[in-house]
Amino acid sequence: MTSQWLADSKGGVSGNVREVVRESWARAEKSQLDPDRLIAPLLFESSELREYRDAHPLASMMPVIRKLLVRDADDDSGMLVAVGDANGRLLWVEGDQELKSKAESMMFVEGSDWSEAVAGTSAPGTALAVDHSIQIRRDEHYNRLVHAWSCTAVPVHDPETRAIIGVIDITGGEQAVDRHTMPLMEATAHAVETEMMMQRMQTRNGLGEAEPASSKFVLFNTRPAASKTKARATLQILGRDSAQLSYEGSTIELTARHSEIITLLAFNRSGLSADRLAELLWGEEGTPSRLRPEMVRLRKLLATLSPNLTPESKPYRISESIEVDAQHVVSLLNRGAHRAALAAFKGELLPSSIAPGVEALREEISSHLRESILSDASVEVLLEYADTDLAVEDTEVWYQLLKLLPSKSPKRARVVAHVESLTSS
Repeated sequence: MTSQWLADSKGGVSGNVREVVRESWARAEKSQLDPDRLIAPLLFESSELREYRDAHPLASMMPVIRKLLVRDADDDSGMLVAVGDANGRLLWVEGDQELKSKAESMMFVEGSDWSEAVAGTSAPGTALAVDHSIQIRRDEHYNRLVHAWSCTAVPVHDPETRAIIGVIDITGGEQAVDRHTMPLMEATAHAVETEMMMQRMQTRNGLGEAEPASSKFVLFNTRPAASKTKARATLQILGRDSAQLSYEGSTIELTARHSEIITLLAFNRSGLSADRLAELLWGEEGTPSRLRPEMVRLRKLLATLSPNLTPESKPYRISESIEVDAQHVVSLLNRGAHRAALAAFKGELLPSSIAPGVEALREEISSHLRESILSDASVEVLLEYADTDLAVEDTEVWYQLLKLLPSKSPKRARVVAHVESLTSS
């Protein structure tokens, strides 16, 4: 069998196959895998699986993963969330129960081996093989039994050594490879890595046992609560179409495009490849050649503020710590300071941006604010939130106010009138 034969047998459009997929197929062919007879082997019995995964570092992170991903993968979602170890063995598979039953036919089950060397091209196995997030659509799978499925996966790294410790995957139909899925998955991986680091720092700084992951909703790379080092750089992106970057008293305003780039790098502290950053900025039309001139101009501009802020390359990253106003809001919400978080929320993140990565960040920040206030905030804070642009037409928020306000509250009449206006329109 040759690589050309394999590509043609996958649908006769070998020229349109993405390079990352073609390279994965070549690795599968080199391992002498048969695309017509691939069945992922089951490596753990039930008792062995429980013992192994209870000791795995991602076990304590499952509440974070469930909060960010699994809660939306309910019985009607058509989605499965899988978490595996660094060797591609699935340890948890949760979500749509009907879909979970269907996935058993291809052995996409807890305890099975979905490493690329065993199962061929798939999002979890290939993400581990190439060490970056990836989406695999239908017949891009090496295994023909999996052609009805699509998936997105991202590797998870130890926050200190940066060694791969596992993988997070979403599997299902076309929605599993929606353009917003990968930024969400990457944000989840960052949340897991950040929570893991926070727990370690709490222990090292004599703060006692770290709180369970379920007690916080950690999003992206919020600064660890135990750290007392104030960042020298600050980035203001809430309620602004162009970012404002300050460094030790000096401030510059960035163009819309440079605002998007520095925002994405600030939220991805471990770095982004040129391909990935271009995709987050322009979607499928993004290319490294389109990105490079923007990075050249941005480096020159940031160097005037401080050489410490100029992005490194391969991957693109900013080594200097940046305090981001959006992450500050998340940190306040994580501590239960809802009123302070609402006061710090100056508006949506870069509201005019249509960059896919920025849109995903914007949605995550706004959704986290909404959920936290709806579920945990006082009625006074909920009233303040209801009057913001985000919530003024949010029926669920106003109905929640009706439930919480005492029947004799003088504020109730206005809420009733607003609910009636919403339901009659």
